[in-house]
Amino acid sequence: MALAHVASSTSRSNLLRPISAFISPNLRRQLSTDDTRTLTIETSVPFTSHNCESPSRSVETTPSELLSFFRDMATMRRMEIAADSLYKAKLIRGFCHLYDGQEAVAVGMEAAITKKDSIITAYRDHCTFLGRGGTLLEVFSELMGRIDGCSKGKGGSMHFYKKNSGFYGGHGIVGAQVPLGCGLAFAQKYKKDGTVTFALYGDGAANQGQLFEALNISALWDLPAILVCENNHYGMGTAEWRAAKSPSYYKRGDYVPGLKVDGMDALAVKQACKFAKEHALENGPIILEMDTYRYHGHSMSDPGSTYRTRDEISGVRQERDPIERIRKLILSHDLATEKELKDTEKEVRKLVDDAIAQAKESPMPEPHELFTNVYAKGYGVEAFGADRKEVRAVLP
Repeated sequence: MALAHVASSTSRSNLLRPISAFISPNLRRQLSTDDTRTLTIETSVPFTSHNCESPSRSVETTPSELLSFFRDMATMRRMEIAADSLYKAKLIRGFCHLYDGQEAVAVGMEAAITKKDSIITAYRDHCTFLGRGGTLLEVFSELMGRIDGCSKGKGGSMHFYKKNSGFYGGHGIVGAQVPLGCGLAFAQKYKKDGTVTFALYGDGAANQGQLFEALNISALWDLPAILVCENNHYGMGTAEWRAAKSPSYYKRGDYVPGLKVDGMDALAVKQACKFAKEHALENGPIILEMDTYRYHGHSMSDPGSTYRTRDEISGVRQERDPIERIRKLILSHDLATEKELKDTEKEVRKLVDDAIAQAKESPMPEPHELFTNVYAKGYGVEAFGADRKEVRAVLP
């Protein structure tokens, strides 16, 4: 079966649409008729549980889902590689943390939940934003500090945001998003709307005291909070075994159940998140430890090769790469040819290049924007110059 043909228009309207909008009507018709069959695929490794039953290793999926996994992860990978180049060209300034290698967590999670569920994460947030329905134009505009960015160019790499799709950031303070995520879960329980919150953090934040305080009150109140430790095995440049006496992060909740998941297997992530959502709605919080890996350093200022070997990185690429795993599944089930998958990657590259070109045309925020989004509307104050005599602006 032929894969979707993506229109390569560089128009602003196309660039503002999510990736899924580019799948051709012909492919949609084929998938809705010929390819609605259910495929059952076993996860790469078993789940490991703590104080709960493990979900089944047999995951139900469809050809449509596998093809969308491939396209979405290829888009995320290309987007992050392009961000690397833009940073080196000094078009992106400040902090920039890339997600390449960890894409299966973002796409697998989205496959198990809805946009009514909430996600909050740390500063490695570009791909999570894209998975929530953000556009490439919004991503690159925000990275380059332009007004077409998701935070109007004022947030930068670490502060992506999309409230209308349940994405609450993008947070630069290590571990600080976890109590906020538990607060979102409190609101969900209060409203009785049958939704959950996924609060993501890294192994480097797993020893934060605020995490355990938030988990404790979430367990006391049976909040629908799912704490997701994206364990890429290095907190900045410190290996997990050097920072944590017990690196079994899924067991860290003690009285809270936990599950260890192969975070490089999109189907395993999907199964675990589906299981966790059902558990959280009925029983309260649960911890998911995603065993994953980042190919880049901690941030763009970190070469990523001083505390680990290049052989280690290439070994993970060869044996566990999430995109290659999905590629092999697609080929083994004869859902597409190798050429069609290569064509998809070329189309993705074109979409990314077009989005970058459009983002470069987006203007920088006006200086007065420095004073907006500081106070709630109607509660502003006057801002004065350094001499306290001249009124420079009145905040809205």
